[in-house]
Amino acid sequence: MPRASAADAAATARRILNIATAHFAEHGFAAASVDEIATAAGITRGAVYHHYASKPGLFTAVARAQQQALAEAIETATDGVADSAALRIGSHAYLDAITQGAAARLLLIEGPAVLSWEEWRRLDAEGPVAQLRDGLRLVGLADEAIEPMATALSGAMNELALWLAQSTDATAGRRAHAALDRLLDAL
Repeated sequence: MPRASAADAAATARRILNIATAHFAEHGFAAASVDEIATAAGITRGAVYHHYASKPGLFTAVARAQQQALAEAIETATDGVADSAALRIGSHAYLDAITQGAAARLLLIEGPAVLSWEEWRRLDAEGPVAQLRDGLRLVGLADEAIEPMATALSGAMNELALWLAQSTDATAGRRAHAALDRLLDAL
């Protein structure tokens, strides 16, 4: 039997990742089934494990892709924006992006529970937190204050995102963005 081309293999890996993202978001990691993900992708369980060595490995790839999507949303929102406005606009873009679709559940609920604390922090630090650090530099924060302030703001925005994602109040979005502005004004 001929081997799949590199392009076919990459397309299969993307299909698995997309289906796994929806499956983990709907069922959570613990209840997610690799067999169901494989069936939905039209492949075997072995093919899933060929592309992603394990269920935790598949979840890590999902979390990494979600973090990358957040980073891209921030980058898009801040492209061409004046340095003085980039931190605020990027922070609001983060709050909007992480509360859309599956991101909040996958990154803020499932992620810390499934991944080691170090791995979860590393993925966050490589994506949105790196951009947050850049934004803090742009507003002139002293180098020694960058890391603790990025940590504090990241934690505050993650908690705010969880609150917003779980809220049923029609005014929650406006209130969350107003709270974020108050935090940023304190800088």
